[in-house]
Amino acid sequence: MQKRALITGLNGFTGRYLAHELGLAGYRVFGTAHVNEQVEQDMVAVDLCNREELRRVVAEVRPDVVAHLAAISFVAHGDVEAIYRTNVVGTRNLLEALAGLEKRPSAVLLASSANIYGNVAVEAIDESVPPSPANDYAVSKLAMEYMARLWMDRLPIVITRPFNYTGVGQGPQFLLPKIVGHFKRGERVIELGNIDVERDFSDVRTVVRAYAALLARVPAGEVFNVCSGEAHSLKDALAMMAEIAGYEIEVRVNPAFVRANDVKRLQGDAGKLRRAIGESGAIPLRETLQWMYANA
Repeated sequence: MQKRALITGLNGFTGRYLAHELGLAGYRVFGTAHVNEQVEQDMVAVDLCNREELRRVVAEVRPDVVAHLAAISFVAHGDVEAIYRTNVVGTRNLLEALAGLEKRPSAVLLASSANIYGNVAVEAIDESVPPSPANDYAVSKLAMEYMARLWMDRLPIVITRPFNYTGVGQGPQFLLPKIVGHFKRGERVIELGNIDVERDFSDVRTVVRAYAALLARVPAGEVFNVCSGEAHSLKDALAMMAEIAGYEIEVRVNPAFVRANDVKRLQGDAGKLRRAIGESGAIPLRETLQWMYANA
């Protein structure tokens, strides 16, 4: 019988790529979507905060593996209550439903975030660095991790802490798609916020390969950074895009986009992940930007 995978947030940016990856691995992929989203075959719209409805959906799918991607993932999201409700309570409801199945899944991957580390005085952050979240989104993800530990005796849970990643299809409210879009349209000026930040950017295709490998190997109870191990400044990204597009853009700092509690530098150490799943074939940032530009 064909194995079944359940991806929450299947309609989201990462969900579509992971569905493709798990499909290649032989899974029949089912997914949940937000109640206001259109659904296709093997998808169902459900509110993660509706315990009974979520329990019914999980019981119908009977998943062999689960990737929980559904979350409010935009740091500057305006509804703080929704961030906590979705990211913490919604995750708890899912784990409760999965633990109640007659046949429990062989692997449950929970996507947390590298934002939980906050501003730390280390060059490359590994999983032993104490969390120091600097915004509500990061606090919600850390709270989700602690809550999930209450279920690790009943479910084979793996937690990932992805650093920044991007690719074709990511929303324009995110930094790199915004920059790529401006260059693609030939705009001469771009307004940005904190331009002195540095981020560890990965390609979404690399990230979902790592997720699929973790679901296959099931290092239950473990936490893994998912990152490239290399930090790039915004100036780096702008310079790469100038090369790709053939012109330079004027950058103006808009105070409305500046976040006082923004994390200045975020660079990960992916050593633990490599030891668990091997090399995942990281895609260089310039190649990712070229791909995004060609498909914008």
